Amino acid sequence: MSESAEDTVEVHLDTESLIAAAAARFVDIVVAAQAARGTASVVLTGGGTGIGLLELVRKSPGDIDWSNVDFFWGDERFVPAADAERNDRQAREALLDHVPVDPARVHPVAASDGEYPDPIEAAAEYSTAVHAYLADHGSFDLHLLGMGGEGHINSLFPHTDAVRETHELVVAVTNSPKPPPVRVTLTLPAIHRTRHVVLVVGGAAKAEAVAAAISGADPVDIPSAGAVGHESTTWLLDQEAASALQLPD
Repeated sequence: MSESAEDTVEVHLDTESLIAAAAARFVDIVVAAQAARGTASVVLTGGGTGIGLLELVRKSPGDIDWSNVDFFWGDERFVPAADAERNDRQAREALLDHVPVDPARVHPVAASDGEYPDPIEAAAEYSTAVHAYLADHGSFDLHLLGMGGEGHINSLFPHTDAVRETHELVVAVTNSPKPPPVRVTLTLPAIHRTRHVVLVVGGAAKAEAVAAAISGADPVDIPSAGAVGHESTTWLLDQEAASALQLPD
C-alpha cells in the first residue's frame, strides 16, 4: 500500500462492531469537514457492509448538517432505475430518503433506462459532475470502499483496463467479471482526489487480499492496494479479514 499522510489498520471483533466503527468514522469525517470548510462530500459504497453503516449513520448522525453534504458513488451497476441492485436505490432507502439532504447535492450515476442509455455516455455525464465538484472543492472528503475477495474496489477488478486507468476519473466497464457486466466506476485517480479513504472489509475470504494490499501489492494485481487518501487511509477490518496480517501484539 502506498504511503499517505496517515495509514491506519483497525481490527474489530465482528461484523457488528466493524460496521459501528465505520459509521462513527463517517460521522467524524463529515462533521470535521463541515467545521473546517462549511461543507463535506462523501463517496458511497454498496454491499451489505456499506449499506449497513448508512443505516447506523441514519440512527446516530451526530452533528452532521445534511443540507451541506454532497453525495457521490464509487461505482454503479448500469441497470434500470427501479432495479433493487442499484447502489443509488439502496443508499436512498438506507439513509438519503430519511434525512434532509439537498437533492441538487446528490449525484447518482445515470440508470440504463434514463437519459443516457449508453454506459459510455453515462460515464461521461457522471465525469462532468465529478470534475465540476473537484474544480470547486479540490478533493472529496471521504471515500468509503468495500473490497471483494480478489481485492477489487468500486468496479476496478484485477488486470482490467479500468484499474490501469491513470488519467480519467470515471470510466465505463462493459465486461465486469462480477455480474452485472456493465457498470460505471470511479478510478484510482479519482480515489486519490480524496482526503480520507476508508476501506471496510469483513470475512475470512478476503484475508489474503487484505494482507497483500496492506503489504504493498501492485494495484493492477490487487486494486485495493491503490486505494490511498492524501490525508489518511484507514482499513477497518473484522478479525477474520485481518487473519492473514502480521500485526504487533
